[in-house]
Amino acid sequence: MTVQGSEKSSRHGRRSSTMGGMPLNDMPWWRWRSNVRSALHMLSDPGFQQNVWLAGVDGYGDVTDAVYRLVEDTWLDNWSAEKYVGTIFRDSQEAALVDTAVLRVLRIMHQVGPDAPVSAYLDHQAWPEAVRAARDAHMRMAASDGEDPDAPPRTLEVLRIMTRSA
Repeated sequence: MTVQGSEKSSRHGRRSSTMGGMPLNDMPWWRWRSNVRSALHMLSDPGFQQNVWLAGVDGYGDVTDAVYRLVEDTWLDNWSAEKYVGTIFRDSQEAALVDTAVLRVLRIMHQVGPDAPVSAYLDHQAWPEAVRAARDAHMRMAASDGEDPDAPPRTLEVLRIMTRSA
């Protein structure tokens, strides 16, 4: 007797083959990937940071929210992204770029504090380096997923809908 997975399961049953162009069938933990990508996208875009985070525009969270999405399910603040190659990350190069971004962003967060205003992050001397690392990881992941890396970041509500509906 064969047991079928629930249609709502992220691992079994029928689901969409793409999420906004991102292939899902080959990445078992695509919801975690989506959160990591969302965080890296926001952390990698200085224009977005100025026009949305610094301006206090609703719907996107803040720097702390992005860092939380980056590490909440993955525990990338405790171990390497290499652990997730084949589940969240496609290969070791993608994982290495994510590790670099995580380390740079977390170092700044530990220095300024998680409740610091957005300006404390953006004004930190190492912030441009963290943005560059996040951009490298974001570019690689977006290209791997067949998405435009220069499209504007999606709101958190759109992210929730996308990860709920597939």
